[in-house]
Formats: sequence, structure tokens, C-alpha cells
Amino acid sequence: MNLHQFKFVQEAVRRNLNLTEAAKALHTSQPGVSKAIIELEDELGIEIFTRHGKRLKRVTEPGQKVLDCVNIIMREVSNLKRIGDQYSKQDTGTFSIATTHTQARYVLPVPVTRLRERYPKVNISLHQSSPDQVARMVIDEVAEIGIATESLSNYADLITLPCYEWQHMLVLPAGHPLAKATPLTLEDIAKEPLITYHPSFTGRTRIDHAFAQRQLQPQIALEAIDSDVIKTYVRLGLGVGIVAEMAMADDKDKDLIARPLNQLLGQNTTRIALKRGAYLRDFVYHFASLLSDRLDRQLIEKAMTGHVSDYEL
Repeated sequence: MNLHQFKFVQEAVRRNLNLTEAAKALHTSQPGVSKAIIELEDELGIEIFTRHGKRLKRVTEPGQKVLDCVNIIMREVSNLKRIGDQYSKQDTGTFSIATTHTQARYVLPVPVTRLRERYPKVNISLHQSSPDQVARMVIDEVAEIGIATESLSNYADLITLPCYEWQHMLVLPAGHPLAKATPLTLEDIAKEPLITYHPSFTGRTRIDHAFAQRQLQPQIALEAIDSDVIKTYVRLGLGVGIVAEMAMADDKDKDLIARPLNQLLGQNTTRIALKRGAYLRDFVYHFASLLSDRLDRQLIEKAMTGHVSDYEL
């Protein structure tokens, strides 16, 4: 048995048992992938997959145990490569960060700049995507760290730690009646056309839950993943907006009125995600500490070994 066989089995599962897609991802041929998997099954004396003709149908019970071992082996191979990079290259290499647009646009510029000041030879690669895709990129080792508000804690393969809390803001054009409404209520907001985030982004779950608790159905005029897009359409008079508070820090937004919604929608928590059991380079720990002074190396190391599941903000 060899690492190529392990990689083929792992990729076949990642690609929903589609060997053609697995072969494309691994830059090899579909017959080659199929042959390698069959040879591994013959050597082990078990079927890893059930088949219908030449198609894989599902992972067998012993196959799942093999897959668990394969995942551990391939993870440790990746860790060996990182250890080699750590001690042979020290302060160089590529640091891949998976995050959402809001984090990349409004939160990360300062910590990324400070990281580059400390590690000028480190190349930083930002991958912007949905929270679920952020989680998947960390699991698949496309990225070493993920940062998002939604979804990250739903994956067993990830260690997630809360980074910071924030609230939503109601964004209004100048002169809008809700700018002076006291008290501001969800009932008031529900009467207005609403422009806010797509359901999978930037705390939208909390927004929907708050309205549902009051048995209100907001009039969603437009959904977007980009805070700047939401503010643009508020300026055009399409409706009132709900955005993350960090999206209202620019001086160019002085033409808009922002009202805090903490009392109506509650607090949101942005989390970092790391692959369980992964080896982290020094600059990953340093970057985490730049995101939050609570994320020190000692805490993260404990979490990665299973001794810390969370901490109180």
C-alpha cells in the first residue's frame, strides 16, 4: 500500500464517489484511480466501496474504518510537510486564509498588514467565499485558518474558537423617519423594504430568528453578500439596510445614518476555524493573536489537543 492509494480513496469520497471528478482533481486518469483503489482493497482483503458495475455506490462499514485511518495518515503527512517548512524556511512560505467578504474587507486589513510587518517574506493568500465553503477549504487544507460568523462550529473536523463579538446596524438614508424613532422596534423595521445579507452570510441567521420570534415577516427587497452593495441600494432608496457594524466605519458613509440593533437582534460572534490535529506554523499563531488578544498560542495549542472546547468572551 502507498500514499497514492490513500489519496485516491480520500479524493473519491470528497468527490461523492465520482471517480471521473476525483481523477480530474488529482490530474490523473479515471482508470488509474479505479485500479489503485482495487489494488488497495485486494491487499487489505476487504471492499472499501460497494459498486454497481464500475460505479462506486457507497462506503462499506469496514471501508469507513479504512477511511478514518487514511484521513489520519494524510493529515500527518501534511503535518510533516509543514514541520519541514517551519524549520527549513522559518519566516517564509504561503499563508492561506479563508474568509467571507465582510471579514476580508473590514476586519482583516489591519491584522494582515501587521502580520506582513512581522513576517515580510510570508505570502498571504485570501480566499473569499461563503461560510460553508470557508469551512470546507480548511478541512480540505486549501486554507490553514478560516474566519466567519456563520456555520463554522457545525463541522466535527474543525476546532473553532470565538474571536470577537459585534452587532448589526440599521442603515438609513438621511431624513428617513426611522432615524429618530424612539424606541426603534422590529415592528417598525418590518414595515420597510429591507436590504440585507444573503441567508448564509454575516449573521443573517440571527436576523431571521429575531423577526420569527416576534412573528414578523420582513419585506426582503434585496439580498447580497457584500455590505457595500447593501449600502449602495440604501442610497438609491430601495429600502432600509441591515449590515455588520464594522461595515459602517468608513468616512465615506457619513451620508448614511446608522442605528445599533444590539437590543433587537443581539450579539454575533465571529469565529476562527482550524483543522483538528493540524500542525500550525508560528505565523498562524501570531495572526490569530492579532485578530483577538484572547487567542494566544497557549489557548490554541490546548484547543488543538482537545483540552479546550471554547472560552468565554
